[in-house]
Amino acid sequence: MHIAPYDNQNKAIVDADDATVPLNYFNIVKLSKGEAFEYQVPGYETCIVPATGSIDVDVEGFTASDLGGRGVDVWDGEPEGVYVPVGAKASFNCTTEAAEIFVAGAKYDKVLDPFAVRADELDLVQYGSDDTKTHRKIKHILGQKQADKVGRLLVSELFTVGQGGWSGFPSHKHDTDRLPDETRHDETYNFRFRPNHGSGVQMLQREDGKPGDAYHLVDGSTICLDSGYHPCCVLPGYEMYYFTILGGLSQRSLVQFFQPSHAYQIETIPGIKDMIAKFK
Repeated sequence: MHIAPYDNQNKAIVDADDATVPLNYFNIVKLSKGEAFEYQVPGYETCIVPATGSIDVDVEGFTASDLGGRGVDVWDGEPEGVYVPVGAKASFNCTTEAAEIFVAGAKYDKVLDPFAVRADELDLVQYGSDDTKTHRKIKHILGQKQADKVGRLLVSELFTVGQGGWSGFPSHKHDTDRLPDETRHDETYNFRFRPNHGSGVQMLQREDGKPGDAYHLVDGSTICLDSGYHPCCVLPGYEMYYFTILGGLSQRSLVQFFQPSHAYQIETIPGIKDMIAKFK
């Protein structure tokens, strides 16, 4: 499902128990200097990630000051985040002229401890190549390094490297719990483009060998993925970014099932096996 960009007035874009991706939660909060925002999501663990600007965060007594720090867009520096336990009351206030903040969540039933992820604690992965049109960089905010401190939530930022090309290829899905071949993980994306008048395409093919759907992506598009194979691409001459939320049904580690007709191309893309291994 594609959700076109709109003024959500700091209200959840993907709320708890969403009909399409019930395992996910997603909000975009926009603040000016001195403004504050408070939230609480029963049944979901969440992660606060400034897209731009800086904020001070409080999670029931746990504090993180000057979180974020990126300037004009998501390419302007490294991400940072704060993990918020299930149902905890979290608040943050804007310390720069303006800030845009992502709040990512996954359904979970245990209460863990809050913590911050600073820029030097990210898990960075780069794979693919210009020749295969698959060159991209991943910045894991809640990734493998935080595996023992998080329930079911994976949060990452994905960037195309260069201009134009594909992401999420070879086509894969993760909509059914059938270990060891696949796990059920709902997934939500928010896209940005540089320059911001760029655009791309999100494909969604429900069954191998049958025609699927495609959605035109613009700056600020949100995509909710419940089932099916889902590669995406950006037009030549533009760079693409997407904020990624994964919520597992039975475990945190993601097991992707690659589309049989394209799975052999795993062997043609440099570094892709290392990328696959990091979603844990």
